[in-house]
Amino acid sequence: MNKSYDVVVLGAGAAGMMCAAIAGQRGRKVLLLDHAEKLAEKIRISGGGRCNFTNIDARPDRYISENSHFCRSALAQFGPQNFIAMIEGHGIAYHEKKLGQLFCDDSSQQVIDMLDAECQKGGVVRQMGISIGAVRKDEAGLFWVETSVGVFGATALVVATGGLSIPQIGATPLGYRIAEQFGLPVTGLSPALVPLTFHVADAEAFAPLAGVSLDVEVRAGKGRFREQILFTHKGLSGPAILQISSYWEPGMDVVINLLPDCDVQAFLDERQSSEQLVSNALAELGWPKRFAEAWLSRLGFNVRLKDLSPKKRLQLAEQVQHWRIKPNGTQGYKKAEVTRGGVSTKALSSKTMAAKDVPGLFFIGEVVDVTGWLGGYNFQWAWSSGYVAGKNC
Repeated sequence: MNKSYDVVVLGAGAAGMMCAAIAGQRGRKVLLLDHAEKLAEKIRISGGGRCNFTNIDARPDRYISENSHFCRSALAQFGPQNFIAMIEGHGIAYHEKKLGQLFCDDSSQQVIDMLDAECQKGGVVRQMGISIGAVRKDEAGLFWVETSVGVFGATALVVATGGLSIPQIGATPLGYRIAEQFGLPVTGLSPALVPLTFHVADAEAFAPLAGVSLDVEVRAGKGRFREQILFTHKGLSGPAILQISSYWEPGMDVVINLLPDCDVQAFLDERQSSEQLVSNALAELGWPKRFAEAWLSRLGFNVRLKDLSPKKRLQLAEQVQHWRIKPNGTQGYKKAEVTRGGVSTKALSSKTMAAKDVPGLFFIGEVVDVTGWLGGYNFQWAWSSGYVAGKNC
């Protein structure tokens, strides 16, 4: 089979389906290709199967990129309210869980079905479960994509192949290879929105705390988040850690305020004559008892309050409100929700998502160096970038 289209979209995930639907509804003849057997597996598994499909607070300062302003145009052209209108237009019930995060009341499959319906409305042709081989551009400016079911040509090629996260559902580096083939730079790549792991000594010391959750403030690099952390058998997870992982670099400390609503120094000074154990006192402030005992024992502070000298009280307060932990790494792409980094925004038009120096070539979604916060921001980037490319490809 050797056929020509106006647009070939590589990747039938969130960004690719949105782009294909919009382009098709403009009257473009669109072919959507994917090596996966099923549509949009990442949508299906997201949000515990209910898809955190956007965040009503999506704005440029919630995204990480070498160019922090790059996402501004796409978000302005198609923002959360635009996607919500689409959701409502298809009769999908939803709710806000917390912090602007919107989820389907029923199932993430509803979002997939909605995008599929929008693609069908645009007459999009789809080929799933195929292998994608070489991609080239001929002297006439046409792109040719070799696949296991034939060679397809188009005047526009949209790369929506995603990042390296969750390889178990089919992530590949194809998009980055295509970018490099056409001379577009790719920034450094790393797992993001991912649990952090402890060094051996810390892992052994805190292993009994697996399952303990705390409300804290976490800092690393330019990131600062007030959310829950969760102790695991390997290290730390929970929303605050997933968030800060996007800002963390190897060798960097993560600083945790374990009691962000308390003046710990004043609390300890008020009880300086007490016979009470420090662990029991801090448990009164909301710490789980087993956490208080294990954490204080690790630092040598599980004594009576009256046995703490003024210097020791100061040191303990500093430790509680500025606990420094140096992770030895992350749990990698297998546990990462997204990939940080990607096709350099310097090589793309923020208004169209087109490659500046390669007419007809577009990159959208996770493959681009735009990484959102946890909580629906990355899906919104997929919708926004997909919409913009769909309007211009």
